[in-house]
Amino acid sequence: MDTQTRHALKQDSFVQATASSINWMDAHRATIIKVSIALVALVAIVLAGFIAYNNRSERAQNLFGQAMDIYNTPLTQPGQPTEPGLKTYASAADRAKEAHPLFEEVANKYGWFKAGANARYLAGMTSIDMGQTSAGENDLKQAADSSDHSVAALAKLALAGLYHQTGRDPQAIDLYKQLIAKPTVTVPASMAKLQLAALYETTNSAEAKRLYAEIKDQDKTTAAAQIATQKLQGATAQPHP
Repeated sequence: MDTQTRHALKQDSFVQATASSINWMDAHRATIIKVSIALVALVAIVLAGFIAYNNRSERAQNLFGQAMDIYNTPLTQPGQPTEPGLKTYASAADRAKEAHPLFEEVANKYGWFKAGANARYLAGMTSIDMGQTSAGENDLKQAADSSDHSVAALAKLALAGLYHQTGRDPQAIDLYKQLIAKPTVTVPASMAKLQLAALYETTNSAEAKRLYAEIKDQDKTTAAAQIATQKLQGATAQPHP
């Protein structure tokens, strides 16, 4: 078969394929139009959702930032003059009273964002600062159940401290042990051990010493090891009755 014939056959095949495609599109034109419209609508919905998500995330971050600005405002120090133009609060309770509503708003409206999880924890902390321990405990419990492990660990640590302060040591001990078993970046095992050892100082001094010694041996270069060493030295220096 010569070159010219092969070229003609290829051209005929192309024409036939093109004609078949056109015929198929003519036969299914309505379906194609419906599918195209559906795809365009789907893309529009996804895009709108993405834009809405970003807008809500930005609002959450902005509101959380406002709350943090208040929460980080310094307290007035007794006997020290206040710097002109520098905002301060007379007490932690006064500061918390202003920051708390903003933290609650972020937590309630944007709970599925990182800012919302952080806000729930800080809503609990500010409630405690205001002396509202029941409300603070409720917020901290919610934060302790967060899927954000870093926030959950901080909330458990705060809860354990609250339990100890309110005479619920068994619950505090259980939380400290959970944190030791599953440390996070925000609450390393050594931090939880220090808190547990401090709790044991008045109830189980032998266990407190054991924990301090464990921290000193296992975390030699950390601040926790230095604190544990000081605690052990203090215990040794105490006169025996």
